[in-house]
Parts: sequence; C-alpha cells; structure tokens
Amino acid sequence: MQKMLLSEKATSNSSHGQDSSYFLGWQEYEKNPYHDVHNPTGIIQMGLAENQLSFDIIESWIATNVDSTGFHHKNGKSMFRELALFQDYHGLPAFKNVLAEFMAEIRGNKLRFEANKIVLTAGSTSANETLMFCLAEPGQAFLVPTPYYPGFDRDLKWRTGVEIVPIHCSSSDGFRLTESALEESYQQAQELKLRVKGVLITNPSNPLGTTMTKKELNYLINFSIAKRIHIVSDEIFSGTVFDSPQYTSIAELVVERKLNQMTDIWNRIHIVYSLSKDLGLPGFRVGLIYSNNEKLLSAATKMSSFGLVSSQTQFFLSKILADKKFTRNYIRTNKKRIRERKEMLVCGLLNVGIKCLESNAGLFCWADMRHLLGENSFEGEMALWKKIVYEVGLNISPGSSCHCVEPGWFRVCFANVSKEALSVSMNRIKAFVEPMGRRANGLNQGEVVSNWRMRSLSKWVLQLSFCDREADR
Repeated sequence: MQKMLLSEKATSNSSHGQDSSYFLGWQEYEKNPYHDVHNPTGIIQMGLAENQLSFDIIESWIATNVDSTGFHHKNGKSMFRELALFQDYHGLPAFKNVLAEFMAEIRGNKLRFEANKIVLTAGSTSANETLMFCLAEPGQAFLVPTPYYPGFDRDLKWRTGVEIVPIHCSSSDGFRLTESALEESYQQAQELKLRVKGVLITNPSNPLGTTMTKKELNYLINFSIAKRIHIVSDEIFSGTVFDSPQYTSIAELVVERKLNQMTDIWNRIHIVYSLSKDLGLPGFRVGLIYSNNEKLLSAATKMSSFGLVSSQTQFFLSKILADKKFTRNYIRTNKKRIRERKEMLVCGLLNVGIKCLESNAGLFCWADMRHLLGENSFEGEMALWKKIVYEVGLNISPGSSCHCVEPGWFRVCFANVSKEALSVSMNRIKAFVEPMGRRANGLNQGEVVSNWRMRSLSKWVLQLSFCDREADR
C-alpha cells in the first residue's frame, strides 16, 4: 500500500550508489568514530576528501576583519534587508567577479575567466548534475576515465537517467588517458546502443591525485572534435596542485590552440569548480559551471533555482576573496601544507611496504595494496577492505568503489585528519601488515623479529631523512 502512494523514483531500486563500499565505510565510521580521548579505538575517517589543513588562515582573516564579516556597506549602512529579501538566480555580481578572479589566480593567471559565463550552484554535485540535464537525455551516455570518484554514480546518473561508460585506464602507464582507451570506450557505448554525448574528466584526478598532461588533454580535445561531443572538466581540486608538473586547465589549452569563438569545440567545453576543496568550505555549498555556450548558460541558470547559493554566503565570501593579499597567501600556504601532509602519509605507508602512485595534487593518495590481497580478485579486495575497516579501524576507499579495473588499489585521504590521528593510523597499519609479512616469509618468529627490526630501522632512517628534505623544499 505504501509503495502505491510513492513515485517510481522513491520506490525503485535504481542505483543511487549508496550501497557502494565507499558509502558503507562512512556508515561504519559514523557508528564508531575515532576520538583521541573519548574513543581512541574507534574508526579513523580516511575516506573523506576534505581539506581541514588551513582553517586557521581563514579564521585569522575573519578575526582581523570583523567589520567585513558583518552585513554592511562600506559606508556602514546595513545590508541585512537587501540580503534577506528575494534574490534572483543570477547571483551577486560582486561575488561572481571575485570568484572569476580567484579561479584565474589558482591557475597562475594564465587565462581570464568572465563573470557572466559563471552559473552558481549548490556545490559541484549540483553543477555536474545540472550539466547532465542540459547536455544529455535519459539513456544517453558520458564516458568517464577510471578510476573515478564514486559519487559520480549518484551525481551523474540517479536523477538524470544518463549512463556512464567507463574509459578503462591501467596502472602499467600510471592510469593515464590514452587514445586507444577513448576509442574502446566509445565503441563499447556503440555496442550497447548508447549515444555518447560527452566525456567527463576530473583534473586533478580524484582518486589518483594526478594532473592531466597536455598530451592527454590534446587527445581528449581531438577526440571531442572528431566525435562532435562535449567535454566536462571537473576542476574542483585545481588549487591543491602542490608539485610539478604544473597544472593545465583544459581552458588554457583551448586558448593555446586558438580554438576560439570561430570553432565548434569552443561551445562544447564546460568547467565545473567549487570552493569545497581548495578553500575547505564544503558546508558553504558553493559550486559553479563555466561555459562559453550561451544556450547552456541560460538553461543552467534557470535550473540553478533548485539549488541556489544563499545571498549571505555570497556576500561574506566576496569580502574574503576580494582581499588579494589573503588569497595569494592562502593558496601558497595551503599547497605547502598539503604537500607536507601527503609526504607524511606516503612515508608512513612506504615504511610498511605499501607504495603509492606518484602524485602532485589532491587530498588523498592512491595506495597499492595488491601484495596484501589473499587472492587477486575483487572478492579478495573486499575481504582486505573489511579487515582494514573492522580490524584495523581505518575507513579507506577500495578501488572497486572507484571502478578501478585492477583489484588491490585504495584511496587514502590525509587532509581531514590531524597529525596525531595520522600517526595513530600508521601505527595501526604497521601492526596489521607485519604479521602478514611474517606468514608470507614463512620464517620463525625470532628470525622475523630480528630481520624486520634491522630492515625497519634502516628503512625508517632513510624515509625520515627523505620526509625532512621534502618538508623543507
């Protein structure tokens, strides 16, 4: 009877992605969250790509700019009534202007963004879904390189009816995008009788923590031109690039190749951005779509009324982002802190024999735990993941939740935990991995302890000196 009273969407089993191990790990964490005093044996959340490393910089600005955080004009007149009453969905011009400038600054001011080409949305989740509604019909497809952010199964598909066809990338070449992988994915969509409307990429990559090379971006642009399809570039981690190679936005390459208003591709490239990762403000729900396509901008602006950014949020953030001294200092310091925290995780994992994919961006590492699998299968990966969650007490994301084609890879986040919690997590991993190594070597306990101590001591000294050098760069 209850089912008859609800819509098909409410009662169907259509995939929302909530049953993914990515979300299940969160649920287990919420039942038993780690706290250094109140629950020291709880689960440490390392499945959340959240930037908590630079709150103090923003808080310091607020403390020294108290007047700017109030709802007042420069002349002291109250803005409260103006902000509290109805605002249309185009957004506050002052905020869109400084947001465009901030996007350019993050990309080294190599290109200019125009405020009138920005559509504000309630986070990048809303931006990506809005683009799917605007670019594709239910049953049509977008190609997405793997491994990809597990939330895309929800964001791109659940309400829109759009299908995702994976572009399978391999560890043999660092999970880089290739021409052959693009073509194979397109052919797979054809065989499934799916019309391909575009390719969606994350650059920098979530979960890899790598930036796309110009070679990869050129493959993508040429592919889009040949197939007459769209490109959506999700660039929400663009301000986290902390090491070489330098970051290249697809917009930069479009300008470099002079693919301007006279070319069709100019209107088929769309960028998604957000302040959730770079500024660490996911709770503020500030995202955007940037596009040269006037019809898309018009439709997306109308659709944005279903997920607006509050006027109060826009006014407050416009004050912060307008302070160029603050933004320059924040971007520089935040990148340095991300790099240092990442090196702590990489060194800690390497000390127990776990390597990570070489990365230069993001708030996570892509850890290779294939040697820890009981069997080389996704069943083996899930068995290992359950041990890490329930026995070790760490919530990390298995590669299968990111649609990785190779079992044994895991995304491990580092920017949402304190140094102390990260140290605890490394000690837990160490206690978990050592017995597995002893069993694999088949040595008696005395031999293993002696041999391990010698190896561990020398490796620890080497890694410690390496980490010190990296932190000083």
